[in-house]
Amino acid sequence: MMVLLFYVAIFVVSMLVWGRIKAHRGRHDFTSLKTVTFGDESAIQPDRVASVISVLSVFLIWGAFTGSSIVPLHVPGPFVGEAGFTYTARAEGGAEAQAEVRILVHAADEVPTEPTAAQASGFAQGDVAVVQAWRSVLLRVVENDGEGAQVVAINGQPVAVDDQVAVTGGSVTLTPRGALNFQAARGMQMEPIWLPAPEAVVARFIEIATNGFQNTSLWGHLGASLARVMAGFVLGSLVGIPLGYAMGLSGWFRGWFDPIVEFMRPVPPLALIPLVIIWFGIWETGKVVLLFLAALWIMTIAARSGVSGVKLSKIHAAYSLGASKAQILRHVIIPNSLPDIFTGARVAMGVCWGTVVAAELVAAQKGAGMMIIAASKFQLTDIVVMGIILIGIIGYGIDIVMRMAEKKLVPWKGRG
Repeated sequence: MMVLLFYVAIFVVSMLVWGRIKAHRGRHDFTSLKTVTFGDESAIQPDRVASVISVLSVFLIWGAFTGSSIVPLHVPGPFVGEAGFTYTARAEGGAEAQAEVRILVHAADEVPTEPTAAQASGFAQGDVAVVQAWRSVLLRVVENDGEGAQVVAINGQPVAVDDQVAVTGGSVTLTPRGALNFQAARGMQMEPIWLPAPEAVVARFIEIATNGFQNTSLWGHLGASLARVMAGFVLGSLVGIPLGYAMGLSGWFRGWFDPIVEFMRPVPPLALIPLVIIWFGIWETGKVVLLFLAALWIMTIAARSGVSGVKLSKIHAAYSLGASKAQILRHVIIPNSLPDIFTGARVAMGVCWGTVVAAELVAAQKGAGMMIIAASKFQLTDIVVMGIILIGIIGYGIDIVMRMAEKKLVPWKGRG
């Protein structure tokens, strides 16, 4: 929740500040001449300043909540240093005595030295302990205080079983067995095992890019995943686009395949993994088939939608000029359906790229998904985050390339 509030605050503040700056600078382009812009899609262009701030804000929040050294702003981190408290022990005869507990909370990369015990004046002897930041330690303080002794107060505050008392450096809870559980104060930062700092991920990237991961270079892992995705996508397009055209042009094809396509379309590719393994095995064929099925139905629906979206007036105009069915298909239907097919291709490629992680879950020797899954088994979160970022960057790069290809090959999109 705190991360979300930070993000919303950055969004609102940056939008207001940049909006005021733009208002003072003025705007002199085609959109500024329009009298109505709300609801006009052509008047909405991506604000690149907003894009830059958006990316920087993600890294700022990431660094702030992980204690990164590359960002100036940090939320409160875990307690590190000398912690402690006093407790009151009651003997069987009713006598009471106080003693001190000293605890050294250290960072994960430090070698600590156990603190010295405080001098005790009564039968309560006190205790010392060492604990790592974000961790807890169980203190059996009454074991040194004589048989039958019980803790009845912490820092002068009476306690019962399961009561939690805030102390210097953390909190203490009395357990049902009479021991004291000290929990070091966690602060608001994320523990590295849950989310490492950006510089840790960069360092791991450099290490794996140099030395590889599990006997395969980083580029070998990424190349293997990309090859599987491209194979599945190409096969899905080769089958799905002709099938979509046939469904859009023939009532028999539409009636025959529509139930199959509409039935398979909502089935997630992950649900097909057991069946694909049974039918095609655990090696490359099964992985490519899974990605093929992920792309097939999307490309089929995109091609069918493209054919259905061709304006009838264009078909009539072509017929009136003496065009044959083959000429109408080539010069009218295919060009007008290409924008929808490119949109479907972008969606299909994104689904395939996201499915490849699951496809590499079983018996993969290399691949980005295999790298993430293998690292997660050993709690190497920095490799997991690195793999996720690389998958996102490559997926975004593929989408940009497809947008550029669409702009080059389908310049008539959106022009009627």
